[in-house]
Amino acid sequence: MIVCAATNNAGKLKELRRILTRCGHEVRSLRELGVTLDPDETGTTFEENARIKAQAFCAATGLATVADDSGLCVEALHGEPGVYSARYAGCHGDDEANNRKLMDRMADLPEGSRAARFVSAVCLMLPDGRCLTVHGECPGRIALTPAGSNGFGYDPLFIPDRVGLPQGGTRPNTEGRTYAELADAEKDAISHRGRAMERLEAALPDFLQS
Repeated sequence: MIVCAATNNAGKLKELRRILTRCGHEVRSLRELGVTLDPDETGTTFEENARIKAQAFCAATGLATVADDSGLCVEALHGEPGVYSARYAGCHGDDEANNRKLMDRMADLPEGSRAARFVSAVCLMLPDGRCLTVHGECPGRIALTPAGSNGFGYDPLFIPDRVGLPQGGTRPNTEGRTYAELADAEKDAISHRGRAMERLEAALPDFLQS
């Protein structure tokens, strides 16, 4: 199946392409399709925003479209930044400013009070109007200092509870490595987006036949 990956975020596109291609689908980016649409993400949940984006880009391209809305939820901050993760500091997509604001907000919190989770809602919208939405999470905590360069967004600040193994499965993240310090396979096996995409792939055959 040819799938439009509805994101302008280079890091997110890389992950979606890697996962969808591994599942046997051909992925087209918005740039490849010549689409410059920028729908307003007015939803109050990750699921609502994922559907808004999937619906808009599916209508614009005429292709099956996968859209993700994801973010970081910190327990001590009552779920912040949540659906505002990409624009937490005011400017959409300014990773450095978003990370700096998060670190400032958590400056007085000790290591035992820094629990957080990454959340992803992925919506597949078909041209006939049917849609399938799935959810994935990755629990962890916020680091005291950023580390790593293999990632984007809040990846240098997020320490997942577990990491993936080369032969499959996971193990405890005993080294305390951040998302941005993990190899792609280590991250895909435990990431919020990876979990959501696994659920999408598992549900897809019955959904397409319904």
